[in-house]
Amino acid sequence: MTEKIIKDAEQKEAEAEVKNFEKELGPFVVAAETTRMAMVFTDAKESGNPIIFANDSFLELTGYTREEVLGQDLNFLMESGAESDAVAHIQSEFQCASDNGVEFRYRRKDGSEFWAAFLVCPVADKEGNIVQHFASFSDISKYKDAQTKSQMLIDELNHRVKNTLSTVQSIVWNALRTSTDADVIREAIESRLHALSRSHDLLTRENWESAGLCDILTDALEPFVVKRGGAERIVLTGKNIRFAPKQALALSIAFNELATNAVKYGAFSNATGSIIVEWKVKEKSGGKRMILTWREKGGPPVAPPSQQGFGSRVIERGLGLELEGDVHLDYPPDGLVCTINIPAPQKTDNE
Repeated sequence: MTEKIIKDAEQKEAEAEVKNFEKELGPFVVAAETTRMAMVFTDAKESGNPIIFANDSFLELTGYTREEVLGQDLNFLMESGAESDAVAHIQSEFQCASDNGVEFRYRRKDGSEFWAAFLVCPVADKEGNIVQHFASFSDISKYKDAQTKSQMLIDELNHRVKNTLSTVQSIVWNALRTSTDADVIREAIESRLHALSRSHDLLTRENWESAGLCDILTDALEPFVVKRGGAERIVLTGKNIRFAPKQALALSIAFNELATNAVKYGAFSNATGSIIVEWKVKEKSGGKRMILTWREKGGPPVAPPSQQGFGSRVIERGLGLELEGDVHLDYPPDGLVCTINIPAPQKTDNE
């Protein structure tokens, strides 16, 4: 009880000093009381620099009442068990205030966090003795959130660029490995880079969140449709299941390889062939699977290739690895069949 009486007396004495400053620095103190910036005065003569004045903006920012704030040191706003160097940094601001202040993450009364730029200014009496500190808090939470999001975007962009460069490297290396003809190499590289570019454009339109399978197919086949006589030669059947960007890119490149093969040897190598692409989601023991079938009809008779080319490796090995599923190419005489069996994404455009 005695300690409480002593503490109350000390608090009243400290508050009286603030009142004296109100008389001497009237306009400044009135401004501190009414400004939208969170501000406090602390007692420099007491250990820990306890708070002796807090304006309404500070109370609104932190969620505490004035009674809960007065007499506290500023560490009470920090998370319990905060790093010792952060606490020491705050104390050093009172001992030697920096020109730029410091940024810290604090906790409100309800437990929510906020970032604030913390600036300390000493207040001296007529003899030059520091008797109080004036501290201001600028809420920079939105700036910090934007900074975090920007860094995430930079990291994501860096990741995408690395993946893209890796894909380009693979395209160039395989084109050089499978032919010595400069025109053949150029055509192989250009067609695959165009396919990669189109898939990037599609994902950009979708904010790089996901892409629908119908859109992936339509986008990948569009150049071949224009060259080979119209969309009536292609039939797509299935819901617009959405794939994540990495999977969408892999599918786009694989469909480009299938279409390129159709132009050279299959259904698009004559004026009568057609391509049917259909897919369904089926319940299996290990979960839902999407079964997609690319089937060519009306082209010249088909025979299995004597050796596996770059396109076949991209389709069977690369796509199977990227989508964590099974991809098979079959060569019945009436037309190539590609079967893709992969885990089914959960979302469609209708959901």
